[in-house]
Amino acid sequence: MNWPSTFALRRRRAARLATGPLRDFYASPPPAPATPLDELDLVAIDVETTGLDPARDTVLSVGHVLVQGLSIALGTASGHLVDAGVAVGQSATFHGITDDALARGDAWDTVVADAVTALTGRALLAHFAYIERHFLSRLCERLYGAPLVVPVVCTLTLHDRLINRGFDDEARAGQLRLWAARERFGLPAYPAHDALTDALACAELYLAQVAELRSPHPLTLRDVAVR
Repeated sequence: MNWPSTFALRRRRAARLATGPLRDFYASPPPAPATPLDELDLVAIDVETTGLDPARDTVLSVGHVLVQGLSIALGTASGHLVDAGVAVGQSATFHGITDDALARGDAWDTVVADAVTALTGRALLAHFAYIERHFLSRLCERLYGAPLVVPVVCTLTLHDRLINRGFDDEARAGQLRLWAARERFGLPAYPAHDALTDALACAELYLAQVAELRSPHPLTLRDVAVR
């Protein structure tokens, strides 16, 4: 069974279980696999967490911004700290989020509903999208009874495709990081590990990658989606 078919099946199964904002999410169709990239709406999204395991760790902040075709809609940018009810521990050395800041954050349902609403009818865009997809899906299961099944585009995967074009071109350690990938295109350096800044940085990287990936035939969501 090919990717569009398996994706549609997973989405139908999840839709039968979903409640709240996730039910509304499933009521709108996702972008079709044949959607040209210059017509594709995506949400560049980043989460900062206490670790890398969606089953054990906790989301502390979420940032996202809409990418409309080949432009970034800066007016749609949104960032939230989450009143997660946990201590940040050693993860604070990476993201700089303090327990005091989290105590003034938004409730889970507000943050997740905002992200789900933004993703309705659009694809999810992230760098190393495994993290964003799985953390958000686990939160949706907890809050709304079903996983988040959404088309995903990963700028790390696209970067690997761009720099590994030959037989012996395996990427060296660090080359696939967001900031190294941006440096390849001459994009500016931003402070790392802020969810909204990282989402914007991912959106800018995606547009640069699409410009380089262009082929004689228009690229579509099917060409860039994570399977």
